[in-house]
Amino acid sequence: MDEERVAAFVQSLDEGNSGILAEIEQEARRDHVPIIRPQMQSLLRLLLAVQRPASILEVGTAVGFSTLFIQMHNPVPCRIVTIENYQKRIPIARSNFQRAGKEKDICLLCGDALEVLPTLSGPFDFIFLDAAKGQYLYFLPHLLRLLAGDGMLVSDNVLQEGDILESRFAVTRRNRTIHKRMRQYLYELTHDPTLVTTVLPVADGVTVSVRRETR
Repeated sequence: MDEERVAAFVQSLDEGNSGILAEIEQEARRDHVPIIRPQMQSLLRLLLAVQRPASILEVGTAVGFSTLFIQMHNPVPCRIVTIENYQKRIPIARSNFQRAGKEKDICLLCGDALEVLPTLSGPFDFIFLDAAKGQYLYFLPHLLRLLAGDGMLVSDNVLQEGDILESRFAVTRRNRTIHKRMRQYLYELTHDPTLVTTVLPVADGVTVSVRRETR
């Protein structure tokens, strides 16, 4: 089976975005700002429809596209807390929230997530992680503390363009630390007895984790 043709066919069935989301998506691609891919967008729509979260945490705002996508596709009213450390993108994200008329529903916290996360109390029904890949492992204890008892944790870009499949010696030296940490992150998620986790080859790889019911 030709995976590229299958992906193209599946994507052709997606209606895509319209209105302000389409505008921000086009601007981000024009300015080479990485945003969630169409396949990931489709998966998020499904997960939001299932989870219907009232409280959401996002780690990695960028220009706010994913934040607005989540807020606008969630079937119930919600409050989103989102964290961004890259100073040049923060004012763009704030402007995009205002353009969409969603600034009152979104709290943008500026700074290093490893410093911001310990200050949050939660709990959050839905956590979306799409930030510095080398830090996922260190974010995890904080995210698990903040995740609600029936919450869902979604982590994007975990396959690193396929590098995660390779031996650490097969990846470039500068990427070996990230490679090692991401592999450990995936191991921790899939072997945590409090979680049920699946790793999906969607876009650049995504994990979906939910709390395991206690009996």
